[in-house]
Amino acid sequence: MRLQIYFTLFRQPCQCFSSLDIFAFIRYNRTNFIGQFATILSVNKTKELGWAFCAHFYLIMQKTKNLTRSALLAAAYVALTYLQNFIFPNSTSFAIQFRASEALCVLALFFPAAIPGLSVGCLLYNLSYTMALPLDPIVGTFATALATGSMYLLRNIKLKGLPLLSLLMPALFNAFLVGWELDLYIGGGFWINALYVAIGEAAVLLTLGSVLYFALKPHTARLNA
Repeated sequence: MRLQIYFTLFRQPCQCFSSLDIFAFIRYNRTNFIGQFATILSVNKTKELGWAFCAHFYLIMQKTKNLTRSALLAAAYVALTYLQNFIFPNSTSFAIQFRASEALCVLALFFPAAIPGLSVGCLLYNLSYTMALPLDPIVGTFATALATGSMYLLRNIKLKGLPLLSLLMPALFNAFLVGWELDLYIGGGFWINALYVAIGEAAVLLTLGSVLYFALKPHTARLNA
């Protein structure tokens, strides 16, 4: 189907694009794009090839943008965590750890590409960090994926303009999962380890995370584009 579309477009470019209302295409919002696109094709068959070409190009651009965002966030997470470890040795693995890079989880409130990006970043760091526990790559990555995914789903629930429930998700999931892992390898009791992890995560998200959230909030439309 794609080859047929491209062949026809190159064969009759003027005919296809002369009937394409490009300004109408720009006006359609991203959320309802697929539904609106289907409606347009069913109503006006003369624009089918032009719209199909634009839709295909649009989806490719969206995938490329999301992949780029995820890759940049993964790299930023790893770099910031290593930088903190260099300046304050082992501060990312204390009993009550204050891993500043966890503040990047706030980006999940603005676009879903942050979910795989930060999860991969956590995975890469835990795989490369020599003092990581054996299950860190699995447990840490799973906790990050669950936390950021929950943050995105709960992003519209706010208390005086602050998405407090979302900001506490990393503390919740890391407390249970990482707390279990610490108890498994180090001991000391599950609940005390869970409490330590929760305090560290909550401290990061409620301080650095809140600052980052309010700094990015005026640019929500651009981040969602």
